[in-house]
Amino acid sequence: MDTHLFLFGGGLPFTDGFASKFAKISLTLGGPVSILFIDRHTDYQDYLSLITKPLQENGLNHFLYLPLPTTTIEIAKEKIEKSAGIIILGGNTNKYVDNIVETSLADPIRNRFRKGVPVAGFSAGALISLNPCIISPKDNIEREFQVRPGLGLVTDVQIAVHFSEWADKDHLYEVAKRYPDKENYGIDENTGLYLKNGQVERMEGKGVFRIIGGELVKCL
Repeated sequence: MDTHLFLFGGGLPFTDGFASKFAKISLTLGGPVSILFIDRHTDYQDYLSLITKPLQENGLNHFLYLPLPTTTIEIAKEKIEKSAGIIILGGNTNKYVDNIVETSLADPIRNRFRKGVPVAGFSAGALISLNPCIISPKDNIEREFQVRPGLGLVTDVQIAVHFSEWADKDHLYEVAKRYPDKENYGIDENTGLYLKNGQVERMEGKGVFRIIGGELVKCL
């Protein structure tokens, strides 16, 4: 069974091509798309419309909104196990680790992914999709390089998000230094990678960068 992972360097929405790709895979499987996000106790309908609109334009119309931890773990697990697509949004990355990776939600997400269900992660959602989950000093109140457990949907890749916007070159260099056996990517906002069976197959958006041979190289 082919696996499909979409990693975006910033917030919403999908790039056009990846919205079409994600929708096509989900429609083939049949079923709702679950959208996981940390509940900030605000009106999130307008925000979520940014993610659903390009998917609706490609034929997807059934979405399940799963704010965490407002939604109980058991209900979230039940919804995920029936999903034909899973989207994990952004925000405080540590909270996403706390409420998804280090809970019993992790296994249903992994199981659905292995069965061919596409998973898309935006910023924090992209970071926790890997293993380990590497958090930039610009993404935590301690202002330090942090390493936490991730979902491990892909294990041979590591990323830095909001790359150009955060001027996070030093962070990507540190990632490359500590994990020389992994492919490293700095992903800008409004930019994504599509990984099929764990391999980067396509890039879309504004900018993707890599550290290769100790030098920063622009790939997109």
